[in-house]
Amino acid sequence: MTWSATARGAHQPDNTAFTQQRLPAWQPLLSASIALPLFFCAGLAFIGLGLGLYYSSNGIKELEYDYTGDLGTGNCSVCAAIGQGRAPPPRCSCAWYFSLPEFFQGPVFLYYELTNFYQNNRRYGVSRDDAQLSGLQSALRHPVNECYPYQYSAAGLPIAPCGAIANSLFNDSFSLWHQRLPGGPYVEVPLDRTGIAWWTDYHVKFRNPPLVNGSLALAFQGTAPPPSWHRPVYELSPDPNNTGFINQDFVVWMRTAALPTFRKLYARIRQGNYSAGLPRGTYRVNITYNYPVRAFGGHKLITFSSISWMGGKNPFLGIAYLVVGSLCILMGFVMLVVYIRYQDQNDEDEDDE
Repeated sequence: MTWSATARGAHQPDNTAFTQQRLPAWQPLLSASIALPLFFCAGLAFIGLGLGLYYSSNGIKELEYDYTGDLGTGNCSVCAAIGQGRAPPPRCSCAWYFSLPEFFQGPVFLYYELTNFYQNNRRYGVSRDDAQLSGLQSALRHPVNECYPYQYSAAGLPIAPCGAIANSLFNDSFSLWHQRLPGGPYVEVPLDRTGIAWWTDYHVKFRNPPLVNGSLALAFQGTAPPPSWHRPVYELSPDPNNTGFINQDFVVWMRTAALPTFRKLYARIRQGNYSAGLPRGTYRVNITYNYPVRAFGGHKLITFSSISWMGGKNPFLGIAYLVVGSLCILMGFVMLVVYIRYQDQNDEDEDDE
């Protein structure tokens, strides 16, 4: 059978402008008068945006303290020494005293930070059961194999929540106290522990199993807590709306970090006389020292930080815009020099023709 341009075969596309690629197209020929202004305008726009982001980031105040407990770094070194080589470490408390010479503009966020902790490890990152965390009864009794070796307890009971991520839950706690007058008593600063998790995590991904006779403890009956936990999951908080799988601290921890040094939100300071920020004066942070980090060479820190319209302190984005804008302007000048250098030569070639 011979092929004909007029005969439409079974696999021949329709004779339309779209299928036959005959649609009109704009193919601009970029000249120096078009390309050079584009480079300069783009460079100036990037530099302007970069300066705004950089100075906005630098305007954010941060107050940071390393309470790992290395020798000579404060009274938390006693807690670190007591817990060295003991799993789980015994309960211990220490304190950090600091003074604010001026008003610390709010809203103020309290973070904890860990270093040299690889939550992005592949086996660690998959060691969880999302079906169990969503409250399914079948998954509560039969955790997935990815949770191994934190799948079943030594007694053969299913672990809830299972997996290495849940087992390594950060369990240090903090309270903030303010001494308004020198020599006066310390007054506790209210820490708002609600709303610290992502909305989708708290309202969609994490759910408690259905209550049994109105009791969450009965719903988790027949399960065991992770080996490193001191209490079962249904006792994480006395607030019924903040315990079990929907505990805010637990939900925040279960969203793993991409880098080995990371911060996670612990609380907001936005209540009472401290809604606008922290007044000047002397402060004390009481630290319940539970979480071991020295075994893997890590550090743990607490950070007080304000925010801006762009979020927390992060100069990288502003620097990146400044670098890209500078490169655009530099390339614009290079192309301008090349254009001026060879313009006369091109004119002479056109005259000869």
